Amino acid sequence: MMVKNILITGAKGQLGSEIQEIAAHYPGFHFIPTDVAELDLTDKAAVENCIATHKIDYAINCAAYTAVDKAETEVELCYAINRDAVKNLAEAAAGRAKIIHISTDYVFDGQSTVPYRETDPIHPQSVYGKSKRAGEEALLNACPESIIIRTAWLYSVYGTNFVKTMLRLGKERSDLNVVYDQQGSPTCAADLAQTILSVILHAEETGNFPAGIYHYSNEGVTTWFEFTKKILQMAGITTCTVHPIPASQYPAPAPRPGYSVLDKSKIKDTFGIVVPEWEQSLERCIEKGNRPIEKKRYKICCIK
Repeated sequence: MMVKNILITGAKGQLGSEIQEIAAHYPGFHFIPTDVAELDLTDKAAVENCIATHKIDYAINCAAYTAVDKAETEVELCYAINRDAVKNLAEAAAGRAKIIHISTDYVFDGQSTVPYRETDPIHPQSVYGKSKRAGEEALLNACPESIIIRTAWLYSVYGTNFVKTMLRLGKERSDLNVVYDQQGSPTCAADLAQTILSVILHAEETGNFPAGIYHYSNEGVTTWFEFTKKILQMAGITTCTVHPIPASQYPAPAPRPGYSVLDKSKIKDTFGIVVPEWEQSLERCIEKGNRPIEKKRYKICCIK
């Protein structure tokens, strides 16, 4: 098998960092990690040059505008990153490279009572959700032979996320008020990273890249309140009491989905993915966070 060139965008984020961490286990892949300083996806010419010059076989698009509340006022910037940048990548990759693009449960309205399937109606309620859906459409229009993986409640030892915030607040405060009436499935970015590379490996081994939309999160369902209690319990933090509150008592500029559970049957059946339970993955993440993180094999590449 010839070595394949894999572009990672948003390589400094949670998911991009996790992909880099396991990259050494895939000697058949040559990873080219980039972040905005090395490759500005809103620069169409730069994206085209990158894909062509580096002979990219696969592009994993982890780059995104994810400040959900700020997006309500930074609409133009949000769409530039979540829609226009995706379009640039798609047009540059069309006929050259395969794209795996990461999207979100926010494309749905969050009113379901059963796990969302890939074919369920789209109805985003926030600027962030609408911009991510626009990015999906831009990708599928320009490069239909792409894979979109929607995920939810993503966390990691890297970056800023709910788990790390609760760990910090749990040590700083004696009480925390956390929403109890929003349900979802936490997703460990390390598991999603492994899944993405398994998808590419499957494509290389079978010669088949089954384009389309897929859902991925860890197994199981919880609430932000129960999730927080489990985070503190696993971390051994006993000096902080978590109190349940309704979402109505925690107003935010952007509406949050009341229900974010994703049906993962399609990705499991198509690629033979085994999805861990969220508690197991959370425990591994917290244990990993207590250890010094080894220096990653790959450095961010300057491709200008």
